[in-house]
Order: sequence, then structure tokens, then C-alpha cells
Amino acid sequence: MTTKIASWNINSVRFRMEIVEQFLREEAPDILCLQETKVIDGDFPAKPFHKLGYDHVIIHGQKMHHGVAIISRIPIVEDDRLDWQANGEARHVGVRLPNGVRLENVYVPAGGDIPNRELNPKFGQKLDFVERMTQWSAGLDVPTILTGDFNIAPLECDVWSHKQLLDVVSHTPIEVEALGRLQAAHGWVDLGRRFIPAPERNFTWWSYRAKDWEASDRGRRLDHMWASPALADKALSHRVCEPCRGWLKPSDHVPIVTEFDF
Repeated sequence: MTTKIASWNINSVRFRMEIVEQFLREEAPDILCLQETKVIDGDFPAKPFHKLGYDHVIIHGQKMHHGVAIISRIPIVEDDRLDWQANGEARHVGVRLPNGVRLENVYVPAGGDIPNRELNPKFGQKLDFVERMTQWSAGLDVPTILTGDFNIAPLECDVWSHKQLLDVVSHTPIEVEALGRLQAAHGWVDLGRRFIPAPERNFTWWSYRAKDWEASDRGRRLDHMWASPALADKALSHRVCEPCRGWLKPSDHVPIVTEFDF
């Protein structure tokens, strides 16, 4: 039996519900993790998911900002809501699958524009967020999948120009080092690069500022799917659904999809 898990920063689930439904019809993942849903729990559009057979909806919402959700065709049970931001923002929700595997859905803060915590408190909050995730990872003793919008492109080939983005938040050395410590804390396996080895092109985000995102192709790999070492060999495939960036009213992110042998 296989289980297909998708992750997508949707940048407002209500505004982009049409393409979410299109994605679910075309790709038919068993589980969809959404970030940046931008809706309180009471206003989350659960009915369209139910109509498509996704009866299990776990949401952690917030008015106008942030928000995460896990939508599933298979039974899931909410496991935790961790406040890695330390201010109550809705940036994480975790569930347990029927086989005991934990699935953690996270939306790491973008971090503002200036890569200096003294001049830009948001950048410091981002680094502290990743550090709290690192401490949590070091204590994990359950096979876990960690996915979502990490807002960090770690490798030189994870951005359209390493040289030009070295001082741009999401690809600065301090962020890359922080993400490296997070990965090492649990021995996380980066499934995106296991199946699409560096230096192959592998972007998941393109700015809205580009007149033609496809022609300029100034992308970054900000969205990730990581697995505990014990689960890594259960992954059968990993894909980036790049065509979604060209759909009607697109998010600036595209879905990533990993299939597991569960």
C-alpha cells in the first residue's frame, strides 16, 4: 500500500480554492498539508474537501495571516500544535497516521527583508523559530515526516543565482547554517534532494514580481519534505508540481508530492 503526501503554501485557501480542488482531482494525494491558509478555524472551507472524499480536516487557523491545515482521505489524529514562534501564531500542526508515523506541517516565518536581527526583529524571530525546531528534533523518538514551507533555500543550486542571493533573506549563510543544524539534530533526510539530486534544478517558489515567472525562472526551493532516517527508504518518489504556478490565480509556491510505501 502506498500513501501520497503533498505540501503546498497556498497563500489563502479561500481565495485559491478552485486550484486546490483542481490539484486534488488531478493528483489525488492521500494527504494534503497546507500553509498560509489565512483563515480562522470557523471559516475554513471544509465542505469542498469533504465532497472530494477528504473527510479528515485538521486546522490551526489565524485571522488574515499564517495558518496551517492537514486534509486527509485516511484517518488522522491531531497530535500537537507547537508554538515554535513563541507568540501564539498558527504556524504548526502535527498528526499521527494509522501506522503510528507522525506528520508535522510547518510554516517557518519569512524573516523580513534585512538579514540582521538587530536591525530586523523578524529575522531574529525566524532564527529562533528554527532553533526551537532543532531542540524539538533532537528529542524525537518516533518516525516522523516534517514538511511545509521552510522559507530557506539551503543549497547553492536551490536558488536561481547563489551569488546574487547571498545577502537576501532565505539564502543567507546564517539561515543555511541554522537549517543545517536542524537537519543534523535528527538526521533528517531531505527527500527533495534524494530524488532530485543536486545540482539539478529544483525550485518551488517564484515571486509575483516577475512579469513572466516561467521565462525569467528566478526560483527558489523554499518548500521541503524531510523524513526520519528510519522512514527515508519508505519514500518511493518525490515530485514538484511546477505547472500549478501557471494556473488561474496561482500561489507563488507550488505543491511538492512524495509517495511512501506505507
